[in-house]
Amino acid sequence: MEPHVVTLRHPLPPGEIHVFPDHFRLYWTLPEGRARVYPIRVGRDDLYEAGEFYVGAKKEWPSWMPTPGMIEREPELYAEYAEDGMEGGPGNPLGARALYLFQEGRGDTFLRIHGTDDPQTIGRAVSNGCAGLTNAHIVQLYGQVPMNTRVVLYPKMGSDAFVEG
Repeated sequence: MEPHVVTLRHPLPPGEIHVFPDHFRLYWTLPEGRARVYPIRVGRDDLYEAGEFYVGAKKEWPSWMPTPGMIEREPELYAEYAEDGMEGGPGNPLGARALYLFQEGRGDTFLRIHGTDDPQTIGRAVSNGCAGLTNAHIVQLYGQVPMNTRVVLYPKMGSDAFVEG
């Protein structure tokens, strides 16, 4: 699926990101009750974290470091990157761009909306908690989203209240 514009059942304020994990969709809200829809992947099992966030940082070809939880869960995949991480570029887990999600009073949550060079993962709950788009789609979205943009990650199950009508 390519990004496209839809009319929402219940209009949302323009200039926000809304993630509906059950539908593997990210909505970038536009004026007049519309939104641009992007297909995404989401966090697997209980690694997905619902809540309200804001974009606290934006990076092009970001470097990446696994979290302690990632190393603990899957040392065979992540332990080698524990010290130095990985430089940005093709093959990096954060892809071409990343929006860093922060919360008031908490700061950086280590959750990201980022690219991936593995399009087969789109439409699946496979990540360590982040929302992922293809690299082409994150580059498009990244250019539209300013710092401090409100981001809502809806809970899994029954999150279709604002899906297009």
